[in-house]
Amino acid sequence: MGIFMIKGVITKGIGGFYYVDTGNEVIECRARGKFRLDNITPMVGDVVLIDEATASKQGYVISIEERKNQMLRPTIANVDQVIITVAAKKPDINMLLLQKLLVYAEYIRLEVIICINKIDIDTEGDYIRIASMLEGVPYKVVLTNAKSGAGIDELKQALKDRVSVFAGPSGAGKSTLLNNIQPGLTLKTGELSKKIDRGTHTTRHAELIKLDFGGMVADTPGFTSMDITKINQEELRACFPEFERYADCKFNSCIHNKEPQCGVKEAVEAGNINEERYKHYIAFLDEIKGIRRY
Repeated sequence: MGIFMIKGVITKGIGGFYYVDTGNEVIECRARGKFRLDNITPMVGDVVLIDEATASKQGYVISIEERKNQMLRPTIANVDQVIITVAAKKPDINMLLLQKLLVYAEYIRLEVIICINKIDIDTEGDYIRIASMLEGVPYKVVLTNAKSGAGIDELKQALKDRVSVFAGPSGAGKSTLLNNIQPGLTLKTGELSKKIDRGTHTTRHAELIKLDFGGMVADTPGFTSMDITKINQEELRACFPEFERYADCKFNSCIHNKEPQCGVKEAVEAGNINEERYKHYIAFLDEIKGIRRY
């Protein structure tokens, strides 16, 4: 019986079994006991080395590569980008929630793509102002109409060969978008949810689903935990990337609030930094300070 060392990605984990995609096949694996002793739990998205006994087609995870990032809810590692999806109308864009999602994505070092869906409903074109504000950060913004298919090819190009997670409020049309991207995708994830939730001793984790045109998408509704109060003032400052080019401030420790000779505040006054974005920054700063006070 031969034993082979193979590299792959964990795409699913159920009840102590890990399903590793090697590129050619998916192999069911257990984790070696040393991980439990070291208090390490393999995660979906982990790049792992496995040994496979060819007779049984079952393997063991023997090592895990260092993670470039990890999310706790959903539990997934090594995500390349988040697709923050909002509707232009019905429901209207919740700017506070959108800005929190952006801050959280920056904090855990994810690349960001913003998808504004249902643009056909917004006859006033309010989404154009929001898209312009976000592109000025700069973030990539994709405008879609999932029903007609407008913008789908651009979104597919952004997903190609990347590991992506979708996030955003309910009602934004994520399911319709996913089915446009790859028909049957949401049906598959729905079946998985039912299958896993039926067991009493299983834990619901994200699953990575391969896209026919390349890349993987996590079958999760996105971030369910965005406690920005865990971010300190210096980290929050870095979560607004447009500040960096204007941060020629008198004090190196400037948090761009009440300090004199602040380059960021001057840039806001000059219209080089969006005032609405800056106001959200100050609101988050006050929220963090309020928590730190107690």
